[in-house]
Amino acid sequence: MKIGILQCDAVREAYQSRFGDYPQMIQSLFAHVAPHLEFSVFSVQAFEYPQNLNDCDAYITTGSRLSVYDDLPWIERMTDFVGELDHAKKKYVGICFGHQLMVKALGGEVRKSDKGWGIGVTVNQVIQQQPWMEPNKPALNLIASHQDQVIALPTDVKIDVLAGSEFCPYYMLAYGNHFLSVQGHPEFSREYSAALIDFRSNIIPEDRVEQGKASLSTALDDQLFACWMVSFFSL
Repeated sequence: MKIGILQCDAVREAYQSRFGDYPQMIQSLFAHVAPHLEFSVFSVQAFEYPQNLNDCDAYITTGSRLSVYDDLPWIERMTDFVGELDHAKKKYVGICFGHQLMVKALGGEVRKSDKGWGIGVTVNQVIQQQPWMEPNKPALNLIASHQDQVIALPTDVKIDVLAGSEFCPYYMLAYGNHFLSVQGHPEFSREYSAALIDFRSNIIPEDRVEQGKASLSTALDDQLFACWMVSFFSL
């Protein structure tokens, strides 16, 4: 199975020698649970896309420091591409920015949350259990790094809310058997999260920085979510 990684941003150059770039993080995540997967990377900020949707069996986005509502040509093109994936019923997993982009493409609303930054490890309760979510777990703990959130789901399509919390009600979503998205970052390491928190400590309230760093000792479900994604791709 070939996975197309839709790269929506790059790790800051100062951190790439320590952590790699986002496509490498995603490939490393899957290497532990599905080493048979093949990958192609498309820099959508440079308008790189597959010549044919069927060049890949499924697609997955990286996150981005930008917002899905930013008025930029590449974001508009990427929104249209997600619509094309939906029309073709191609498998798509949206991570963070991609999670929000899925909702935007389907007609929902995304904006900066009045709840502030989500950083460190966040705990979200599983609301709906799907057959491909094996092994089962009542909560999903992943690293977060976002200000924007899904505020309203589309009204013209039925999206299932699979996991959420008081802080982020629409944390994990699914649309049919072809679209899956999550606000968290299963590909991020604790060390990279800590570096991002330090980098943004001048714009994040001090108490939130302290809480975010303390949360990094929480057990992660990154490998579990990777297994879920592989099972979802195989539906």
